[in-house]
Amino acid sequence: MMDLKLKIAVCSRSFSRHTKLRQELLSKYKNVTFNECGEQLEGKNLIEFLKNHDKAITALEKIDENILSQLPELKAIGKYGVGLDMIDMNAMNKFGVRLGWVPGVNRRSVSELTLSMMISMFRHVHIANSQVQSGIWRQIIGRELSGSTVGVLGCGHVGKDVIKLLRPFGCRILVNDILDYPSFYEEYDVQRVTLSQLMALSDVVSIHIPLNSATRGILCAKMLSLMKASAILINTARGGLVDESMLKNMLINNRLSGAAFDVFDSEPPADTELLSLPNFISTPHIGGSSEEAVLAMGLSAINGLEHNSVPQVDTK
Repeated sequence: MMDLKLKIAVCSRSFSRHTKLRQELLSKYKNVTFNECGEQLEGKNLIEFLKNHDKAITALEKIDENILSQLPELKAIGKYGVGLDMIDMNAMNKFGVRLGWVPGVNRRSVSELTLSMMISMFRHVHIANSQVQSGIWRQIIGRELSGSTVGVLGCGHVGKDVIKLLRPFGCRILVNDILDYPSFYEEYDVQRVTLSQLMALSDVVSIHIPLNSATRGILCAKMLSLMKASAILINTARGGLVDESMLKNMLINNRLSGAAFDVFDSEPPADTELLSLPNFISTPHIGGSSEEAVLAMGLSAINGLEHNSVPQVDTK
């Protein structure tokens, strides 16, 4: 039954443009304000957009104490997407704002992009494509992913899915995670190692951890320097996890074979020198942007408007 009283604000631009998601939301709520301007909402503009609404659907909008303190009528947020680094959980708890969120709903979309980046880097697909477009027709010798050692940093929903997709390639799989998953490790023949071991032993390091105070800058210069010169680094998780300046220097000086990033510390990234390197692939944060994942995330966000809870306070 359609709710005629609640006022819903949809901050996300992509949700607001999605015909099926709009129809689904409007079938449940009559009073819905969509982000029709197509701009990223932040600060005062975000506050003005959310004012006088009971619930909201947010994506990459920063929700912090300053925002929530000026929105006393806001009671719940349905999260569009799986990353929570843009939401201040302590502030949500302080103001009693409930959160509807389902982890891993876009896992296959992200893991497939990750796998495509691994193969593209090993076979130099981006370089070959550029040369053919420039009229150069010559063989480029690459390497096979099959039989290589893949280090998976973070064995959550996406990390596990990447490991499942890698199974037919016969890779040696190394994992580093703060949690232990012994039954999964045994089933998929995964070896749990320290972060230093993972960085030093892997032909591919693939990042699948959230961004928070404990993980920001986790792949610092010291950790990156442990990697083989022949290795590649994949980041489809979050920007801010990797020292991008050190990464650029390593790529320029051939201390690292290549890297492929879907996410950056600042988006869009401003370091044009890094982006233009021949051994670097960049994509505009499209990990969760398959048609299937977008629909699943949107439906999850709609469901989160009703099925939600007040986040726990971070006591660390």
